[in-house]
Amino acid sequence: TRKESSAASDVYKRQVIKSLYRTFSRDIVMKRTKVLLLLLCLAGALAFNPKAYGQKVALKSNLAHWALMGSPNAGVEFALSPKWTVDVDGGLNLWKFSEPREFRHWVVQPELRYWFCESFNQTFIGLHGHVGQANVGGWNIPIGRLDRFKDNRYEGTFYGAGISLGHQFVLSPLMNIELSVGGGWARIDYRKFDCATCGRQISDGKYDYFGVTRATLSLLFFLK
Repeated sequence: TRKESSAASDVYKRQVIKSLYRTFSRDIVMKRTKVLLLLLCLAGALAFNPKAYGQKVALKSNLAHWALMGSPNAGVEFALSPKWTVDVDGGLNLWKFSEPREFRHWVVQPELRYWFCESFNQTFIGLHGHVGQANVGGWNIPIGRLDRFKDNRYEGTFYGAGISLGHQFVLSPLMNIELSVGGGWARIDYRKFDCATCGRQISDGKYDYFGVTRATLSLLFFLK
C-alpha cells in the first residue's frame, strides 16, 4: 500500500541521514585528532631536540585522572622560553567493567602555558584544547545532568577549549608536583541508547557544555 511504502521510505531516509551524520562526525573528529597528534609529535621532536630552549623537559602523569576515571594517562611538557611552556596530555580507557557499566573513552589535551615566575616554577595560566570520544552508561551520579547516565548509555565525540590556572611545587631538581583546574566549552555530538550497556538507539543530538574541562594533580619527572 502507499502508506506502507511511504513509511518504509521514511525509515530508509532516517537510516541514510543517521549514517551520513555518523560518517560526518567521525571525519570531524579524525581531522581534529590528526591536528592534535601532529602537535604531540612536534612537542616530542622539540623536547628531544638539543637546540630547543632551556634544560627542562618533563614527563608526567595525572593522578586525578587515574583516581576519578581509572584511566592510564601520560604527558610531556617542555619549555619554549623563560616564561612559556607547552604541555600535551592524553588518556584512555578501553576496557569494560564487570558490572553493567560503561566508561570507555580517549582524550587528548594540549595546553600553552604562561608562567608568572619562570617555567616549571610556581603559578601559571594556560590555554588548552581537547578532543576525544566516550561511551558512558550505568553510573548513578545524582548531580545535575549527570543523573541521566544511570538508566541510559551515551556515546559520541567531543571537542572544545578552555583556560586554566595552576601551580607547580618543586620537590627536587628532578621532580615537581602540579595542581591545576580549568574551565571552558565542549561541543558534544552524542547518540542516546535505551539501556546502560546495550540497547537500541533512541535519539541523537548536540550539546554545548560549559564548565570544568581540566583538573590535574600530576607528578613530573625531568629528563634534562
